[in-house]
Amino acid sequence: MFGLGYAKFDSITYVIQYKNGKVVREGRGLAFFYSTFNSSIAAVPLASNDLPFIFNETTADYQSITIQGQLSYRVRDPRQLAELLDFTVNSLGIYKKNDLEKLNQRLVNEAQTATSAYAHSLTLKDAIRSNKFIEEQIQAGLQSSPAVAQLGIEVLGVNILAVKATPEMERALEADARERLQQEADQAIYERRNFAVEQERRIKESELNTDIAVEEKRKQIDEKRSEAQLQRAANDRKLRELQVQADIAVEASRADLLTQQTANQRQAADAQGYVTEATLRPFRDLDWRTLTALQNNPDPRLNIALAFRELAENAGKIGTLNITPDLLDNLLGDTPAPAPDAPKPPTRR
Repeated sequence: MFGLGYAKFDSITYVIQYKNGKVVREGRGLAFFYSTFNSSIAAVPLASNDLPFIFNETTADYQSITIQGQLSYRVRDPRQLAELLDFTVNSLGIYKKNDLEKLNQRLVNEAQTATSAYAHSLTLKDAIRSNKFIEEQIQAGLQSSPAVAQLGIEVLGVNILAVKATPEMERALEADARERLQQEADQAIYERRNFAVEQERRIKESELNTDIAVEEKRKQIDEKRSEAQLQRAANDRKLRELQVQADIAVEASRADLLTQQTANQRQAADAQGYVTEATLRPFRDLDWRTLTALQNNPDPRLNIALAFRELAENAGKIGTLNITPDLLDNLLGDTPAPAPDAPKPPTRR
């Protein structure tokens, strides 16, 4: 109204006021009155922007790929950017030109230029697996690009969301990968079975080694038992030998004792015989009748017996012998007949 306007901007916008072609005011988040007749205002957004992109490239093996991603950037030098692109706003704060899209397109072109050289050096399989390397190539290309440096733009980061081949090639790669995975699965099954067989063989070898060790221990135990039995038998034999030697010594001592006892008995018998002989020597020449009379036996039966002995010795000279029953009863009876009434001995005729 009356050529006077009021402008107010937020803190994320860098404002430059030109008056008669000269900068009279600049800064972030300004609010001011200005003359609409001789003033122009450039508003450069300082907020970071995320710029999506899709590139169609060709790999070293002449296969088409699609690279999808996004880059993040912010305005580092707004005054320098305002000198290259038009960010002039009208009295309502609306950009007169859409140079922000021009900025985005320039950044996309620089990113694609950095991507193309690297993508052309890769095969299809390598390109599909090179997301991280493509990100590094784009970011390095943007940071080293003179055009980006002249714009006063700072690249915050690049993200590759996907690298895809054509559907036909994807199916072919999937089939190839499927076959390879199947082969790897078969190889894994073979290795697992082989490992199981190897483990079974090791287990059997371990069992056999254990059996061998057990048998070896049993053999050692049997040998020790045999040695112990042999030692025990040797000890028993030695004990028996010692016992036999002891018995022999005892028997020898007993034989010596018997010999000595026999010698002593013989000597005693000789002494006894000598005594008996010396005792009986005076009676050797005596008649037995004399010896009988010397006994002085009062039993009349003894005298009758002696009389019968005399009769027996002179039986050839006896004609007739009469023996009464009373005499026989007296001879055979237990009670001796009285001496005074004893019958007279039979007489010879």
